[in-house]
Amino acid sequence: MRNKLAIANWKMNKSRAEAKEFCEQLRQAAPELTGVETVVCPPFTSLYLVAEQLENTGVHWGGQNCFWEEQGAYTGEVSPLMLRDLRCRYVILGHSERRQILGETDAMINRKLAAAIGAGLIPILCVGETLQERENHRAREVVKEQLDQDLRNLAPPTAGLVIAYEPVWAIGTGVNASSDDAQEMISFIRERLAQSLGPESAAVTPILYGGSVNSNNIAEIMAEKDIDGALIGGASLQVSSFVTIARLIANA
Repeated sequence: MRNKLAIANWKMNKSRAEAKEFCEQLRQAAPELTGVETVVCPPFTSLYLVAEQLENTGVHWGGQNCFWEEQGAYTGEVSPLMLRDLRCRYVILGHSERRQILGETDAMINRKLAAAIGAGLIPILCVGETLQERENHRAREVVKEQLDQDLRNLAPPTAGLVIAYEPVWAIGTGVNASSDDAQEMISFIRERLAQSLGPESAAVTPILYGGSVNSNNIAEIMAEKDIDGALIGGASLQVSSFVTIARLIANA
């Protein structure tokens, strides 16, 4: 049986003081968040604080990115071992904002995945198509290429793997994919995982939806059989909305 996940991606938001206030409120709600694994991915500047605040609460934390080397002359980068040193369980890789804005290639993401898995982290691999690609009927082709290149030559990770389907046209726009569209693509992703990592790994890999997720649309999304949770952006910046979404995921 696959885990249900509610993952908060704060992106480039929150000061340390704001992060502390969020975690203090989340600690109070944490005992009620059963049936769903909750994860907070803050900016690197707040990771140590979040780790301290959420220790022994049942809530996990992770990085928003990592490099593919353990150490060295890589100014501005953070290694998987550094994330492990902060007791991170997860790391987000291949987010569309890094692909689209910062020019990350599938070859780079493949190296990052290998490094994260080697360090014992659970990668949250993001894939998804742009609006133009969807309108040109290339959505499946694009996602297939991302998966095939990102997972190339990787053995099934023993610590686990999470896939997040995030259609680029739905991220931060307030427009989310319909539940049917999300289910269709996530079912396709699971088929591709079976071919690349094997059917057993595909069966246990949680696949999430991300893209303007909120408390109003998550129940409909979670009603689909292949969707195991959500990677949550803007709606994760407030404890109340994040906890509401997590509860709805747990009860789906």
